[in-house]
Parts: sequence; structure tokens; C-alpha cells
Amino acid sequence: MDQSNHMDFSQKHADFERWLHTPLGQALFENQSSCVDTHAVGLTGARQLHVGISQELPLATESDFSQRVMTVSRWQEGLTAGVAVADADELPFPGDSMDLVILHHSADFSAYPHQVIREASRVLRGGGHLLVLGFNPISVWGLRKWLSRHGGGPWSGRFMLRSRMEDWLRLLDFQVESASSHFLRLPVQRAAQVDKLDLGRLPGLRFLPLGAYYCIFATKRVYAPIKSRPVWRRQKVVALPSARPLGISRGQRTVVSLKEQE
Repeated sequence: MDQSNHMDFSQKHADFERWLHTPLGQALFENQSSCVDTHAVGLTGARQLHVGISQELPLATESDFSQRVMTVSRWQEGLTAGVAVADADELPFPGDSMDLVILHHSADFSAYPHQVIREASRVLRGGGHLLVLGFNPISVWGLRKWLSRHGGGPWSGRFMLRSRMEDWLRLLDFQVESASSHFLRLPVQRAAQVDKLDLGRLPGLRFLPLGAYYCIFATKRVYAPIKSRPVWRRQKVVALPSARPLGISRGQRTVVSLKEQE
């Protein structure tokens, strides 16, 4: 395991957390919170897990789950009950213990993004739901990332293709229920212009997958166990002579297996 790579992404994660408190970051988070609530409404179960950025930025706080658990990547003073410190690629929960898992840019700011998805799959029970939020490289924000002179804020994230994330989920036996992009706003930090530069107001653009981030809603498939056939016992196999020359010419008989009738 490359420890220097892991530390690098830990710093990027911290920079992104600070950026979310800027005017543009707050607008993005509010949009994401609304998106998550839309998918989480109506879902029920025992436990919800939010693999988040900070305890100050919770998602799905009004969902109908008996227990809501959150993980953050680094320890901070004042951590409340129900918040655990853990890396997204190594969750401290048993398998099949969660009914809903929310990955809030967890793969974008991890040194091991594929392992992040595998861990979410491991802790999620069969039939449970997964919400993945990630930055969209096919957007104005993706262009801003490649043109950026510095790697602060969201621009240091991975910006993985949505299709690639969907392929990973299908390989882990997930059924992708819906996938869409959101937040068609220019990446401008001035508070007075954040709401004005909403490209979603332009005719036709809101229907294109050009939003700053994508949201994938998937269900972990449940497979019914296949009962194995009982092995035939030797006493239930009857040897019958065959009319074929093979075997007879050698003084042998061809054996045909038949299950003894009850």
C-alpha cells in the first residue's frame, strides 16, 4: 500500500471539506442534499450509513431508518454519537449490516476508489440501496479541473466517468435504478453570482448530462440459493446392455445411469 499516495488524498479530502463552506460549496451541498432526500424518501430499514466529508455536512438526516451512522476520514474535536472515524476503503462494520449506504464523493477523494465501492457492497445487505455522488468530468466543472492552476477544493478530486462507476457497480452485482447529473452552474465563487449563473435555466441544457456531479441510485441484487441435486448412490444405478458394438466387442457392457424408481 502506497502510504504517500494515501496521505496525499487525505490532504485533498481536507481541502475539499474547507471548500464546501464557501458560497459555491454551500450551494453545491444544498443541491446534493436535496437530491439525496429525493431518493431516500420512502426507504426504510434498520441502519443507514453515510460515508461523508464532515459531521457538519450530514445527508439524509430526515430518512426513516432506525439508526443513522456516519463516518468521517479524520478525527475532530466534538464528534457526536453515531459518527465514526474510518477510511472509506476500510469500513469498521460487519458485512450485510446496512440497508442504505451513501457515498458522498468518497471514491473521488480516496487513494483506492474501487475498494471504496467494494466496501460499500460488503456492508450493504442484499436488497439494500446505494447512493453514489461523484464529480462529472463531462461538464464545465470537469473543464475547470483540467484548466486549474492549483489543485485545491474539488479540483483535486478524481472526476471519474459515470459510465465507469456504473460498470463497477454492475460487476459487484448491483442493479442501477437511476443515474443523473445535477447542478448546471458555472464554477464561480462570487456569492452574488452563484445563483445567477445557473445554466439549467437555459432551454434544453437541463436535459443534458452536463451537471457538476452525478448521482447513481443502485440496488444490491439478491440471489436465491440453488439447491444441489442429490448424488446418486451406487445402489440406485442399474447396468443395462447396449446394442452398440463399442464395449461388446471388448467383452464389456455400456452402462446407462438410471435413477431407481421409488
